[in-house]
Amino acid sequence: MSWQAYVDEHLMCEMEGNFLNSSAIIGHDASVWAQSSSFPQFKPEEITAIMNDFAEPGSLAPTGLYLGGTKYMVIQGEPGAVIRGKKGPGGVTIKKTNQALIIGSLIALWNNDI
Repeated sequence: MSWQAYVDEHLMCEMEGNFLNSSAIIGHDASVWAQSSSFPQFKPEEITAIMNDFAEPGSLAPTGLYLGGTKYMVIQGEPGAVIRGKKGPGGVTIKKTNQALIIGSLIALWNNDI
């Protein structure tokens, strides 16, 4: 299975009434391995800041987490492994693997919105 198929078939799916509106697998060097068509155009320095937070947990908290120019408030994650950001009713989760970052942006859908 290709990384693009993984994004398309496993990340961009319904999960307990919620949907990711965008997702990507990005190398530690900011190279794109695969992404959904809706994933925002990010700046390499945004990925550098994310990688720095994995190395020094809490470094993003004072300034916020930026991805594609959108600012997220950093919320509790798993130091060195998972970073979570919140914006309105949705947010972003970033999981660090040995070679890549797996990123998903979530928009919550309520039953009356369907």
